[in-house]
Amino acid sequence: MKKKVLVTGASGYLGGRLCYSLLKQGHSVRAFVRPTSDLSSLPPPSNGGALDLAYGDVTDYRSLLDACSGCQVIFHAAALVEPWLPDPSRFVSVNVGGLKNVLQAYKETGTIEKIIYTSSFFALGSTDGHVADESQIHPAKSFCTEYEKSKAIADKIALEAASEGVPIVPVYPGVIYGPGKVTVGNVLARLIIERFNGRLPGYIGYGSDKFSFSHVDDVVDGHIAAMNKGRLGERYLLTGENASFMHVFDIAAIITETKKPSFGIPLLVIEAYGWLSVLFSRITGKLPLISPPTVYVLGHQWAYSCEKAKVELDYNPRSLKEGLAEVLPWLKSLGLIKY
Repeated sequence: MKKKVLVTGASGYLGGRLCYSLLKQGHSVRAFVRPTSDLSSLPPPSNGGALDLAYGDVTDYRSLLDACSGCQVIFHAAALVEPWLPDPSRFVSVNVGGLKNVLQAYKETGTIEKIIYTSSFFALGSTDGHVADESQIHPAKSFCTEYEKSKAIADKIALEAASEGVPIVPVYPGVIYGPGKVTVGNVLARLIIERFNGRLPGYIGYGSDKFSFSHVDDVVDGHIAAMNKGRLGERYLLTGENASFMHVFDIAAIITETKKPSFGIPLLVIEAYGWLSVLFSRITGKLPLISPPTVYVLGHQWAYSCEKAKVELDYNPRSLKEGLAEVLPWLKSLGLIKY
């Protein structure tokens, strides 16, 4: 059944690919973007009217409400995903305030049948020593980043809304990677670029860190499956293979037939580099690739099981080896890495 769909965060790394996929499946898509957004990852608005642009901001309720008009489904993918910002209050206004505005717009619009809310594995908290599933609730005692804190707060709001009958389905991607925008959100691509350009000569961490890596196209498929089959109020982890960054660099070396790093960079050294990057960032205004909060994240494990999504949504994540075999030639074709 074809739907009229609103995608918030449509100009982002995930949002743009979600719009393409929804259009391909015949849905009518309204892309909610800021007036300043780079629209290069979006399909061009078509004369047939399948894609239309709505300008505004999730923190501006009036513009969001206008964008919801006539829509049946909202994919709320808008988020601030930087690991560090000079003004941390922005995380709350966008990631928490944005969701509150979406929930309010749902009540006022009256046509919305389902909200697919893009949360994050961070909202469940770290998994030191075990593999977590959807039953894990963030203990909220400490947070590595302001982003993690804002997503944990928003998750609580989403679950409360679900318990009150709001037709919301929260989905939790892992570390999203794959072709597309090389943004802060595409952290794996950025680390690979640093690695192959010699600016990251060793391993990050010692192989004990664990992250769940999700290919962007698998996450997109998971979102659309959540719209079609997801049970209201149920959480779904759209994660993938659990691996360390050491493992990622090893696979990259095998695929490219290049030398593996021969040493690990101690986290204390990376943290010191992070503090210098933050200092430099305050002077230049350019956000750092690595900041101390990133290092705090690396000190934990973030390993999750996506069995529930596999069973209920037919979610089928590809292996890290398969995903990297696509990403590395893509980065090479852009001239961002050489091998």
